[in-house]
Amino acid sequence: MNFLKDFANRVQDFLGLRDPEPPKLFEEPWRQTEWQNKRTELEYFRSYKPKNDAVSRLRVLLYGPVGSGKSSFINSVDSAIQGRMTSPALADNASGDSFTVNYKTHKIKKGKPSKFYPFVFNDVMGLEDQTNRGVSEEDIKLAMQGHVKEGYWFNPASALLKDKPEYNKEPSLDDKVHILVCVVPANTVSLLNDQFIDKMRKIRLAARDLDIPQVVILTKIDEACSEVRKNIKDLYKSKYIKEKMDLFSQRLGVPVNCIFPVKNYHEEIDLNDDVDVLILRALRQIIDLANDYVNKL
Repeated sequence: MNFLKDFANRVQDFLGLRDPEPPKLFEEPWRQTEWQNKRTELEYFRSYKPKNDAVSRLRVLLYGPVGSGKSSFINSVDSAIQGRMTSPALADNASGDSFTVNYKTHKIKKGKPSKFYPFVFNDVMGLEDQTNRGVSEEDIKLAMQGHVKEGYWFNPASALLKDKPEYNKEPSLDDKVHILVCVVPANTVSLLNDQFIDKMRKIRLAARDLDIPQVVILTKIDEACSEVRKNIKDLYKSKYIKEKMDLFSQRLGVPVNCIFPVKNYHEEIDLNDDVDVLILRALRQIIDLANDYVNKL
């Protein structure tokens, strides 16, 4: 049957009887990207240090649905900066549950083993739409305020209590979060139900009340759009990716210019300059916004 259908389509195409498919790409990119600027971006990070002397390192907190690629984004950032494949944050492709279960700070080595870049990443257990499943919104709020100590094991049924040893009663500026990053897969944006969005919205409003800047990392762009999979440089011509960015912007309330689509490394064994440029460009926006925040403290 498929053969006959394909044959009929070919005949219709030859006779001009079938309407052509609408183009999947815009003629011009809707966001400009300097694809050759990888070296410039790397130099920026190598020379960067926080402008506020009271802060020794910027803290980036990542959150998002289970399987969104938070740990993979940390690994991809580390790989792009190191110039080789690395995996400091454990990631998992098989389980439907969150692979991250405790609060851990991920540093990026800078040359010598004991030297690190002045920004760190914290990952949390993934969000779920069901009650008593996934990380609680309260734990994320406590982490933003610096109250969660390293190694704390997340409990979906109960947020961290003040009388627990994992509760940091007197957080320093270094302990507090300087930017909140929501990580969401492009291929499942349309599938996020109201419960998911409601949880994300509460977290977003809590960050707003703390004056913490926020961005969104849109992952799995190659799985979401076949045109991007064929040529990643067509990312900002893709009508599908633009549609998903606009949709998520409307639902969560984050401006489109604070949403950065990237492709995480997950099956490759070699780096790709174009993939690195997207990752490093998103990272630079994260660092710049976090730096602006600490300058106001």
